[in-house]
Amino acid sequence: MKESDQTKDNPLTWDFDESWGSIFKPAAGLCLNTLDFSDLWDEEDSTEDEGTSLINESSTQLQAPPAPPPLPPPPPPLAPALPSASLKGTPIKSRTLKLHWRELQSLAPLPRMTRFGSQTIWAGLEPVHLDTNRLEYLFESKGSSTCFSVASGRQKQPSVSVLGMKRSNIITIALSSLPPPRLLPPAIYSMDSSVLDREDVQRLQALIPTEEELCLIKDAKAQNPHSHLAQAELCLLTLGEISHLSSRLQLWAFALDYDSLEREIAEPLFHLKLAMEQLAASQTFKCILATVLAIGNFLNGCKARGFELSYLGKLSQVRDTHSRQPLLHHVCVLLLQLYPQSSDLYSDISAVTKAGKCDYSLVQSNLSQLEALCKASWEQLKVLDKAEEKRKGGKGDKRRGGGGDEGSLRHRLPKILKECEERLKVLRAVHRRVINRFHSFLLFLGYSPSNGERHQSRGLLQNHQ
Repeated sequence: MKESDQTKDNPLTWDFDESWGSIFKPAAGLCLNTLDFSDLWDEEDSTEDEGTSLINESSTQLQAPPAPPPLPPPPPPLAPALPSASLKGTPIKSRTLKLHWRELQSLAPLPRMTRFGSQTIWAGLEPVHLDTNRLEYLFESKGSSTCFSVASGRQKQPSVSVLGMKRSNIITIALSSLPPPRLLPPAIYSMDSSVLDREDVQRLQALIPTEEELCLIKDAKAQNPHSHLAQAELCLLTLGEISHLSSRLQLWAFALDYDSLEREIAEPLFHLKLAMEQLAASQTFKCILATVLAIGNFLNGCKARGFELSYLGKLSQVRDTHSRQPLLHHVCVLLLQLYPQSSDLYSDISAVTKAGKCDYSLVQSNLSQLEALCKASWEQLKVLDKAEEKRKGGKGDKRRGGGGDEGSLRHRLPKILKECEERLKVLRAVHRRVINRFHSFLLFLGYSPSNGERHQSRGLLQNHQ
């Protein structure tokens, strides 16, 4: 496959890339407008119950003792400015500041082959050799003096008016942006976008009269038959004569809004998919993890195999006790010395920045709301079809119901809703597969299934920005 050929030529890709095509098949047809999700695997399309059983299965496997890791390759020669010093057997002569990270207790192989391979990201990290004397000097604990720095109008009444001033003003302001009231009924019946645009539909939804308002207007008109109604009252009375007004406007709004509602769900999922790919492929990210792990193991006097990535967001809050430089500064200096070939991490993981700004619980909520809107739209369409069929059987007022124009939005609604329903199936599959892939990504980062469930996409990715 082309993907396999590319991975052989690219030294920055992972060894397991070549076996993807032989193990899993990408899903065909998972495209939402310009967003291509076709590389999501069929095997990632498990239901929620299946995902739960997978987590339980992987949890059992993670409890087993991990196999011993392979011997690391010989360390690369270091620059003269930073003499090599092995961490093994290096005594800590004085107390150092501690990194209060949460150590990963077990790092067993992943329960199954995933998009990111069969091992956690920690299994492939190269050992880092540090100048422990300098670290000991920079982060020497000085007792009580040492601390962590934590950033921590008037109303005219020449005619009959029964509405309150606030309601009347709202209607009058809306009418200033709408066509004359006499043009509203035919445009609403046929859903004519050349007369009313999306903003006009939204304004009309705020003007839908209540039964109480209509009764007040009709009573006032009956008591003053020779007086004409005020502008606001006349508008409400005109709208009140349109059957199933609320359903018509909601259907119209759904047909106009579907593309943008779908995009609000699909784009964050696409950013999350790209973010996982970029992090998994970033050699610079692995160098950062290895360097921070080595520094933390020295300062804490331990041999942790990994740490929760949320600690990366706190590197700028820990300062050495001499120059008061943040730990993030020292990590960057070490990276430039140990890995001069490292790339610009910010450029490597641009999708992480975008995904970190998304609220994926809101994405889930938006998807549920979109499904509910689609279902409600079908019910509203049935009500309108039934009402218009009854009216046609009476006077045959075909023109008023919008029946004369076969190309109108009203007549295209069944086809539009059917298309939206099909696109929703694709969107639902994309959401399920991306979230399942994210759960696999958490295992790849070393989180256990039980701890991984409490990490949401937004919070985890924000720590990498």
